[in-house]
Amino acid sequence: MISKNKLKELSVYKQQKHCKEAGVFVVEGVKMCHEAMAAKAPVRVVCATKLWLEQHPNLPTNAEVYEVEQDNLSRLSHMTTPNEVWMLVERDLPAIPEGQSLVLALDRLQDPGNLGTIIRTADWFGVRRIVCSPDSVSCFNPKVVQSTMGSLFRTSVSYTDLHDYLNSCGKPVFGALLDGQSIWSPHTPLQLPAEGAVLVVGNESRGISPEVQECITHRVSIPNVGGTAESLNASVACAILMAQLIHG
Repeated sequence: MISKNKLKELSVYKQQKHCKEAGVFVVEGVKMCHEAMAAKAPVRVVCATKLWLEQHPNLPTNAEVYEVEQDNLSRLSHMTTPNEVWMLVERDLPAIPEGQSLVLALDRLQDPGNLGTIIRTADWFGVRRIVCSPDSVSCFNPKVVQSTMGSLFRTSVSYTDLHDYLNSCGKPVFGALLDGQSIWSPHTPLQLPAEGAVLVVGNESRGISPEVQECITHRVSIPNVGGTAESLNASVACAILMAQLIHG
């Protein structure tokens, strides 16, 4: 059984600054923790109910393991209703095998739910690499982690200067812009080039920054068929563009 002092020590990881300083992030719930173990993620600490521990005897050998009462999980959890198991996982995740030759670049994305959904959708389409601008929301934000539904462990997410990255990537760069060419143009429909490509999606309200727009070689848009909605949700737009690029 976990001690009060240890519980207090681990409760600081509800704050993102402590997670970042320690190079860890929190994973919660039965499904997400199963995904972490299946991916052989470096689990540092496991706190779980007695029943869950009895059902999972083969835990990572290097992890600290503590039995915790269900009520005490709330002291560690970001969830309204804590769910059986809580893990502290190192941010240095295992390398991801190459997938589709498409890379996603996210410019100043701010909403955790959007990033989590994009990671999950990228996993669905076999896109394994996402490059974010440094001012985008962290992929280790608890809301992002939970909304990926485990896809975080199958997708490589990195943060770098997008202007420099796009100028040196050596691939065509597609950017989602309102004045771009329709992705369903009968003359030049959107398709993934043989050499691969980078797809840039911008901030939820401001779109792609002027600096990153300078790197775009193919300006594309999703036609507003209804004509009344002001814009598409960033994660929805990303899903439509990925589907079109990959499957034509």
